[in-house]
Amino acid sequence: MHHATCGGALIVCCLLIRATAAQAGDAERGRELYEARCTGCHSIEANRVGPMHRGLFGRKAGAVVDFAYSPALKASIIVWDEGTLDRWLAGPQKMIPGQRMNFSVDAPQDRADIIAYLKSATAP
Repeated sequence: MHHATCGGALIVCCLLIRATAAQAGDAERGRELYEARCTGCHSIEANRVGPMHRGLFGRKAGAVVDFAYSPALKASIIVWDEGTLDRWLAGPQKMIPGQRMNFSVDAPQDRADIIAYLKSATAP
C-alpha cells in the first residue's frame, strides 16, 4: 500500500513539474515571436508607434520619456513585471480601457515566451 501511495505522489509531482515547465518562458522562442508580432510597433531601443522596451521591468506604465502615451495609460498605476505583462498581452483594452494598443496574444505559452525574451533583452 505504501508503494502505491509513493508512486501516486511521484506521478502528481511529475505532472506539477511538467505544468510549471510549460508555463516557463522560452526566451529564444520569445525573441522570434517578438520579432514577428511586436516589432511593427515596438523596439527594444527606440520609441516607434509604441514605446521602447529597454528597462521595461519595474518601470511604471506610461513612463518612457518622449513618448506620447494615451491619457488612460499615463494615469494607470501599473508597474511592469511578469504578471502585469501577461495580463496586458492577454487583453490590453480589458486591462486599461482607453489605451491605444489594439493587439493581444491569446496563447499563454506565447505570452510567457515573449515575456521571457523581454526580461532577458531589456535589462537596463
